[in-house]
Amino acid sequence: MRDVNAVPTGPGSTSASRPRLPAWARRHRAYTVAADLLCSSVAGLLALFARSGDSTPDVTPYVALSAALPPVWVCAAALNRAYEPRVAGLGPEEYRRIARCGFALAAALASGAYLARTETARGYVVLAVPLATALALLGRYGLRRRLRRMRERGRCAHRVVAAGRRAAVAELIGLLRRERRHGMEVVAACVPYDGGADVEGVPVLGDLSDVPLAVGRAAADTVAVLACPELDGTALRRLAWRLERTGADLVAAPALLEAAGPRTAVRLAAGLPLLYAEHPRITGSRRALKAVFDRAAAAALLAALLPLLAALALAVRASGPGPVLLRRRRVGRDGAEFVLYTFRTMAAGAERGRVGLRGDGRAVPYAIRHDPRLTPLGARLRRRSLDELPQLLNVLLGHMSLVGPRPPLPEEVARYDDDVRRRLPVKPGMTGLWQLTGHPDIPWEESVRWELRYAENWSLTLDLQILWKTWVAAARGTGAH
Repeated sequence: MRDVNAVPTGPGSTSASRPRLPAWARRHRAYTVAADLLCSSVAGLLALFARSGDSTPDVTPYVALSAALPPVWVCAAALNRAYEPRVAGLGPEEYRRIARCGFALAAALASGAYLARTETARGYVVLAVPLATALALLGRYGLRRRLRRMRERGRCAHRVVAAGRRAAVAELIGLLRRERRHGMEVVAACVPYDGGADVEGVPVLGDLSDVPLAVGRAAADTVAVLACPELDGTALRRLAWRLERTGADLVAAPALLEAAGPRTAVRLAAGLPLLYAEHPRITGSRRALKAVFDRAAAAALLAALLPLLAALALAVRASGPGPVLLRRRRVGRDGAEFVLYTFRTMAAGAERGRVGLRGDGRAVPYAIRHDPRLTPLGARLRRRSLDELPQLLNVLLGHMSLVGPRPPLPEEVARYDDDVRRRLPVKPGMTGLWQLTGHPDIPWEESVRWELRYAENWSLTLDLQILWKTWVAAARGTGAH
């Protein structure tokens, strides 16, 4: 077995050659550049029409600026690394780079106009650059949705070599297979030698010293290093040197990130990059802000949706015998029980059989696909998540939040261990990270991990992102079963 820390010294030390950018990545980058050119051209034309409609006699400077804006915008976006394949489809990071590009370009043009003491560019910049930024963000959103659809079909994914212990590699493979929208597919594994030929159907192409060779053999473009004692700081540094010739990206998943996630920050101490983990902030002003936002939004939504709620109540009443609203006992923040309100979606009496359907001995409510107990109206309400609208009353009463962990049953909470109880300091929500990850198809342990991740890292910005994704899922009829 070769030394994992060995560093090649000659040009023939590895057979892996630098791979070209994947074909799908080249196409996506071309589409992105074309979209930016189109969006900035439209912004320039709209700004030109707006300026030519005033009393300005000469529009020649504005024509020149409109013609120059598209190539200047693309150059600015490239300087802000907005075309890097690694950010394709990432959403927030891609949007931040475009916003930074627009801000920098506006500041540069405005400063140049001020120094040149010209009014032409100054008035044009105020209109054209913000419009180009907004249109470019919309274009990136559309391309991101397209890329995500392709990835959910198993296409346009980065080819990944996973390096680490067998159990960690198997877990990564399972996660990426369930979450194809992230665009990563493990095509090979490198694990400490144990005689196994594959991991979850993925071939093992060597031990931890064979990662660069595995990249070439599997035509991979990414190496994912998992927490592993054999891969310490020195080994990782030398692995990064060896991967330079392959052109593959190196990503690492330190164990601390699973515990702290967004609460980590890299700081230098004595020349060493150290990961600092802040303690979760689940009290104080941030909790008060969340409570105010939840109740104000719930009150506004109840007022706006009152005609719809009345119509749904009448439809549920006409769908068959039984109550319009179901009242269920659930556990809220800090273990306090409350009554959860939802529209009835099943035939009278069918709700009593909803507990224990998982088949794993856990007393948890479980929705199944094509549930035969659903009424025809109930199936349609479930598909659009309209049966959960009465929970706005729970939010208004302070029992729930708009976003949070799933509201559990009392008998479920009675079985919680100390780890799972970490979700209880946060109010349960009408929607949350777990609801947006394909429930109920993911294992119970995986859903708990998502809920714990939210409970310890929640913020108002994260809530707004989840609410937006929930609205999109409900509008498409993919939010529930």
